Amino acid sequence: MRTERMLSRLDRVFARLDREPGRPADIDVPRMSRHRVVLFSATLAFYVAIVWAVVVSSWLVRLDWQVMFFRPYQQWPQIHAFLDYYVVLGQRGPTATMIASWLGWRAWRQHTLRPLLTLATALLLLNITVGAAKYGMGRLGPHYATVIGANEMWRGGDIFPSGHTANAVVTWGILAYLASTPRARRWLSAASAVTALGVGLTTVYLGTHWLSDVLLGWAAGLLIMLALPWFEPLIARAETSILAARDRRRSRRATPVPAPAPVGTPSPVVAPPRPATGEEVPVREPVAAGRASRPPAYLAPGPHMTRAERTPVTPVGSRRPPHPDRVSRGTASARPLAGG
Repeated sequence: MRTERMLSRLDRVFARLDREPGRPADIDVPRMSRHRVVLFSATLAFYVAIVWAVVVSSWLVRLDWQVMFFRPYQQWPQIHAFLDYYVVLGQRGPTATMIASWLGWRAWRQHTLRPLLTLATALLLLNITVGAAKYGMGRLGPHYATVIGANEMWRGGDIFPSGHTANAVVTWGILAYLASTPRARRWLSAASAVTALGVGLTTVYLGTHWLSDVLLGWAAGLLIMLALPWFEPLIARAETSILAARDRRRSRRATPVPAPAPVGTPSPVVAPPRPATGEEVPVREPVAAGRASRPPAYLAPGPHMTRAERTPVTPVGSRRPPHPDRVSRGTASARPLAGG
């Protein structure tokens, strides 16, 4: 009887660290369900209500000033050092680097770019929406307030909504959004919400943000997380395009490039095959010339004298006297040879 070894918890952990042979077919992609649409609408209404309450200097602005005058960092100074480090969980650079490293490992393990593309999409939406709201409303922070009880809007500030809070919601919420199981998604959603709210309250404790800044930042980050399913088709098309470009590049590298022919080397001349013995050799027909060919000069018609009939020419100034007995060569009156 064959028995299999039971894997320990440590063995199962190391087994999950290995790369899967291919992309899993059961990757859960969140859809824009009716429940999510209701939450998005409610969060958007909460966002608009916070902005309106601050613009009209309602009770929320008075609460902001009361909390500022309370000075929490003076009431509980013993936790000041710890919260100085805890607030880093809401800074864009450190948190995005940590989350991108984790999602990069997941992308390598599952043979998919979706985790990294989802993070990039969320951070892009965060920069556009929160950045536009910050500079559009221009609210000053508690340390730079000028008039007691005023909302400090449109005075060149950039703290409304809280960027630390919104960034904490998005960066830590991405882990819950990309979770593999519903149970992990619930736990990670609760953890990211508590972390983001804690980061926002820490900024209030340190005196860098109003309480309304934190509430609006929490709503801004939650709106981005709830709207991400609308961008899933765009993320899928981007992943397909990137992988197709990678495959084309690999195929070009794998295809050998023919070596160019050396310059100046004559191309080989292929001789026509010789006919076998007994076969008839095709006779080429003469091609008529375009115009009558001109006969050579020595075949030209007309009187043509031989060399013997020509008159000898005596060069001018020659010292050789003319010979009276010399006759032309090749004639009948040639003098017979001596002894003939």
